[in-house]
Amino acid sequence: MPSPTGLIDLRSDTVTHPTPEMRRAMAEAEVGDDVFGDDPTVIRLEERAAELLGKEAALFVSSGTQGNLVSLMAHLARGTEIIAETESHTVMDEAAGHAVVVGASARTIPARPDGTMDPAAIAAAFRDPSDPHEPITGLVALENTHAHSMGQPLTATYTAEVAAIAHERGVPLHVDGARLFNAQVALGVPARELVEAADSVTFCLSKGLACPVGSVVVGRRDFIWRARRARKLLGGGMRQVGVLAAPGLIALRDGPTGMIERLADDHANARRLAEALAAMPGVWGPEPGIPLDPARARTNFVVFRVAPGRRAAFLESLRGEGILMVEYPHETIRAVTHYGIEAADVERTIAAVGRAAP
Repeated sequence: MPSPTGLIDLRSDTVTHPTPEMRRAMAEAEVGDDVFGDDPTVIRLEERAAELLGKEAALFVSSGTQGNLVSLMAHLARGTEIIAETESHTVMDEAAGHAVVVGASARTIPARPDGTMDPAAIAAAFRDPSDPHEPITGLVALENTHAHSMGQPLTATYTAEVAAIAHERGVPLHVDGARLFNAQVALGVPARELVEAADSVTFCLSKGLACPVGSVVVGRRDFIWRARRARKLLGGGMRQVGVLAAPGLIALRDGPTGMIERLADDHANARRLAEALAAMPGVWGPEPGIPLDPARARTNFVVFRVAPGRRAAFLESLRGEGILMVEYPHETIRAVTHYGIEAADVERTIAAVGRAAP
């Protein structure tokens, strides 16, 4: 489905538009008052999400940021600390909600090239609870897929290893699975297996799954009850919200009528873009002086750089041809494939980059 604007918008997979079927479902959704717990469409979505990820219960929230925030609030006491990756979304891109709202500090560990934190470093990052000078470690958080490593998927084995480190110390594991189903498709492993060891998980409906709004939090029933109270505290209690939950039921269907399997198309488009960019003069990988490795385009992210000082002009040149990308940390550029971006759009983008990069 081509973009209705004529633009090729690769800034993020958050720019997706809902499918025609989703729009019809929104118009026809059966609704109730979700704060009272009687919106039937929301109930069905939450039940489907919990079933899909093998958890006891689920909570529909307005965004991935809200999903992570209510999860932290449900897990943590004020003055505790999170162990998380240095450039994870929770640390870098959620307006310091962990500190401002939850009252938790973050102890960060840099990612390795595959998006993982060194398990030994995670174990070493735990605080000494007997020392009154130190905060008490209350949570370990992972991000799957890991955005800043070019969308690398984290395996079930790795997640279970981190969970074991946390659980041995009496601490839960939260997975920010904003793009968890991209990881499922990339690894060929059901999402429920990828997060089996996690105590809580968020995933976004409004990214690659193409819904207009919303994320879902899953976990144990007692955790979800605390998260529901946290959502209310944040002003996130919603009323006849079945009109927004209805697209999620379509997105999470099994097979080709849902939106999970089609993520493979986004991955193929990203790999094609990365392969073409890697062959171009003036285009480099995310690290200075290192060529772009197309094999790292395992999901729907392509992160690259152009000549020093050329980034703004490069992006403006693409914009002039109706192609949007976005500045990314460390002087890089990000392009994200998603529903609405077709193979022909990728070829047009490749040609435009060839003109803009030298």
